[in-house]
Amino acid sequence: MHAKDILTDGYSRIQEEVHAAVEGLTGDDVNARPGPAANSIAWLIWHLTRVQDDHIADASGLDQVWLTQDWEKRFGLGLPRLDTGYGHSSAKVAKVRVDSPDLLTGYYDAVHEQTLGFVRGLTAKDLEEIIDDRWDPPVSLGVRLVSVLSDDLQHVGQAAYVRGLLQAS
Repeated sequence: MHAKDILTDGYSRIQEEVHAAVEGLTGDDVNARPGPAANSIAWLIWHLTRVQDDHIADASGLDQVWLTQDWEKRFGLGLPRLDTGYGHSSAKVAKVRVDSPDLLTGYYDAVHEQTLGFVRGLTAKDLEEIIDDRWDPPVSLGVRLVSVLSDDLQHVGQAAYVRGLLQAS
């Protein structure tokens, strides 16, 4: 098995878990926050998708799906265009609201498609390329792809946890 096949499998697992986290929920459900400063399912799914979109676009030289497919306008959050949710205050978390979970899964699916299109074209040598020398050690493309995968899996796990909290109350 090639590394790109493992990455494809990993990113596909994120997609499965994103859909599972919101399946059968309403807009009110995904927007609910289990505590005054807690993240909602909507924020968690939006954030993990924004991070993947931003980082994959940067690594691949492609434009962000958020902008090219008008997801920014569809969400209409009133946040800066390139905001990914990193470092959001409770007030900014509260701005991430959707009418339907379909908006979240639609955006994730579009980002997933761009991600897999990029990953499928990679070679082993591509994964070794240094793409960010601001870190010590410098970050290779392979390390960046695994970092995004890890971060997204953590956030989708948090969304599943919030779902469980909401369903238990």
